[in-house]
Amino acid sequence: MSCITNGSAGSRKTSHSASVSVARKETLSSAAKSGTEKKEKPPGQREKKEETHSNDQNPQIRASPSPQPSLQTLQTHRQTPESKSSAPAKSIKRTSAAEKSHSMWDNSDDSRNKLLRAASTSKLISKMAKNADKHKDVIVNQAKMSTREKNSQEGEYIKMFMRGRPITMFIPSEVENYDDVRTELPPEKLKLEWVYGYRGRDCRANVYLLPTGEIVYFIASVVVLFNYEERTQRHYLGHTDCVKCLAVHPDKIRIATGQLAGVDKDGRPLQPHVRVWDSVSLMTLQVIGLGTFERGVGCLDFSKADTGSHLCVIDDSNEHMLTVWDWQRKSKVAEIKTTNEVVLAVEFHPTDANTIITCGKSHIFFWTWSGNSLARKQGIFGKYEKPKFVQCLAFLGNGDVLTGDSGGIILIWSKTTVESTPGKGPKGVYQISRQIKAHDGSVFTLCQMRNGMLLTGGGKDRKIILWDHDLNPEREIEVPDQYGTIRAVAEGKADQFLVGTSRNFILRGTFNDGFQVEVQGHTDELWGLATHPFKDLLLTCAQDRQVCMWNSVDHTLEWTRLLDEPGHCADFHPSGTVVAIGTHSGRWFVLDAETRDLVSIHTDGNEQLSVMRYSVDGTLLAVGSHDNFIYLYIVTENGRKYSRYGKCTGHSSYITHLDWSPDNKYIMSNSGDYEILYWDIPSGCKLIRNRSDCKDIDWTTYTCVLGFQVFGVWPEGSDGTDINALVRAHNRKVIAVADDFCKVHLFQYPCSKPKAPSHKYSAHSSHVTNVSFTYNDGHLISTGGKDMSIIQWRLVEKITLPQNDIIVEIGTTKAPIPASESLVESPAPLLQSFDEMAQSESVTGSSLTCLESNLEQTVEAIEEQSEEQSEGSSLDPGEPSYEEPSNETSEEQSESTVTEDQQDNSPVS
Repeated sequence: MSCITNGSAGSRKTSHSASVSVARKETLSSAAKSGTEKKEKPPGQREKKEETHSNDQNPQIRASPSPQPSLQTLQTHRQTPESKSSAPAKSIKRTSAAEKSHSMWDNSDDSRNKLLRAASTSKLISKMAKNADKHKDVIVNQAKMSTREKNSQEGEYIKMFMRGRPITMFIPSEVENYDDVRTELPPEKLKLEWVYGYRGRDCRANVYLLPTGEIVYFIASVVVLFNYEERTQRHYLGHTDCVKCLAVHPDKIRIATGQLAGVDKDGRPLQPHVRVWDSVSLMTLQVIGLGTFERGVGCLDFSKADTGSHLCVIDDSNEHMLTVWDWQRKSKVAEIKTTNEVVLAVEFHPTDANTIITCGKSHIFFWTWSGNSLARKQGIFGKYEKPKFVQCLAFLGNGDVLTGDSGGIILIWSKTTVESTPGKGPKGVYQISRQIKAHDGSVFTLCQMRNGMLLTGGGKDRKIILWDHDLNPEREIEVPDQYGTIRAVAEGKADQFLVGTSRNFILRGTFNDGFQVEVQGHTDELWGLATHPFKDLLLTCAQDRQVCMWNSVDHTLEWTRLLDEPGHCADFHPSGTVVAIGTHSGRWFVLDAETRDLVSIHTDGNEQLSVMRYSVDGTLLAVGSHDNFIYLYIVTENGRKYSRYGKCTGHSSYITHLDWSPDNKYIMSNSGDYEILYWDIPSGCKLIRNRSDCKDIDWTTYTCVLGFQVFGVWPEGSDGTDINALVRAHNRKVIAVADDFCKVHLFQYPCSKPKAPSHKYSAHSSHVTNVSFTYNDGHLISTGGKDMSIIQWRLVEKITLPQNDIIVEIGTTKAPIPASESLVESPAPLLQSFDEMAQSESVTGSSLTCLESNLEQTVEAIEEQSEEQSEGSSLDPGEPSYEEPSNETSEEQSESTVTEDQQDNSPVS
């Protein structure tokens, strides 16, 4: 992606080059993808490519194809081609410069070719810095388009390239001098407040009750500590990708959690690892396994006989490596391949410190650990039927091992005292001493209780059975079908127990009183999100066909309804009485927001609906579809009656986002091929050809990801799909952005400068699909796609008080932070036309070399600093210097000035 402003109005000169475009100033480095493609093409071909891509979308930016005098305005300080060619081309210092340069300038053929061979972006900036004072008068001015263009337009504009496609955005009249526009970090920040959902569908044994009275579980990259009595959450945020397994230390305070491998936004791998942390302080105690585990951490367990000083881990590699760690010393004690089959559980024996047991597909292995060696003994089923899967493990007080398997059987394995053959393995062998038919279908989980009794959870029969000390069934209860099958069972307070299910519920129950839902969430990919216009309510819809209404104050589910098909988008009517929901098939439903009753149902096309948007007064509804059309409806009876008004036809790709003007007359829309189109609704939904007419419209909402007021949110090198959603706060101060790299960003509004700085927050472990502010801007809601999480962030504003040199955080009790640790705005790049730079270069000659070198180092240092300060660095345990990945708050991840020691010991949430 690159971005260009149109040229300054000055003396018009005749140019005889083959194709002449408007002289422009660079404002953003081009994408590595699109930029290198353009560099490889001759200038003529490049202009032709832009022309074919632009179609009627960008008629004003086409170059004159024939060698005749240009009708377009050119820069004041423009040189003739002869003088340019005579200028020393000393920028050509490195052979890889064309590849490293992400900048692109439009001018005559010679100047463009010269720049395509220029050195890195920092070198160009250093040259511009040299002449910044000399040419401060260079600003964006009006450029009159060629009269040969079909749709003549006039105005100042920014031109951005996305995968080679030009995107033209006209500068509003209120912007007198584009060079004076500054985009800084917003004073507002986000603080994670609540996480809705639980990952139970594909995990097991991941729900436990801590002595603090909190339930510990995980979803996305967040480990949640939920106090169900006080209705409070705390969050451990140290992980960089999906958390997949969890183990509690024998002291019930320390926790170990393992994560999958991931990839950051630059394509660098995020290595799988295990983090051991304190559940009271939320401090990271140790990070182990960096560079050792492959793909992810499958299961893990603390030792028990030696008070939890060791940790055993099974990774997700083909060989399912078993490693034993002295975790406090961060040292690997032993390592061995287990099997190529799936391994589902690993546990230390509670009394025999040298015995480790693993089980999984068609096997159970008893490992004897001695020093740095592990010896394996396979469990022999003998006369008993060998199960397809040994699902879970538990231990009796006498040291016997219990296994639950896919056949619904509990097997008791007892250790014999048979002497082993010399050289053939350790003394003592585990053999089956008893078999119990426990469940219909699989025995999915075993839970040893404090009083020595046993709880088992069945898969198919959804039963929880209490077994006495002699393993006779005593009590049983069935989990209702709507909650799914059982994935985890843990002992709760008194006679209570906790249950995690395959439909992502956490239930608290007793055999006498049944179950109460404590945690719930979606069970499939989540895209649809809408916030109520004047209440603390939010609505989500997903591919699981569920529509859920949540209360953002109580953090509870108000109601849920199952649709006939997957939901993808939603919007509340301004009256708040109804909500419209678009689905994957072209059908859309209108539900009563209180009773969840079906009010209306309509169909537009047969493809996925991507956006539903009511006008500000609720009299019109726009429905954006993947069939490239926007359908318009007249809305009456407070959102209960709909009649088709028209259809906007003109996009060449699917609709992604749209917004209304305050007077209901105009719509701005984006599409999958990066078009920005404007529509005149009263005139029959006509496409507005002269797009500069719409540059001064103050849109009611701003959710379009392309536009002058928001184009600065796009990252350098973007392919056009990196940003899934954008929303402007109601107070028009900030923009929240959901990206493809699991991050939520907070930008200043308007964001009209490229490479704008942002606060960046981590919690999701999948592409963030949507964001929306609550009606009073008190909270931001974000949704994860594959991680199925809904995360609620609280907006806090920090105000600097210079006389005290502190920052006061409004709305939170966090301790003051020194002003020196506050975020610093990224320096805006110095802008200068290539013509001026070349002219200056020809005058100064080789005397610039030394200054260039110094400036280049300075610029690079500033760029590194500003990148850290504006974006923060996501925790990357793969970096060599990353000894102990810090356990930061999501907010602190964007504050790079906090020292490493401070980060490692900072509370999380």
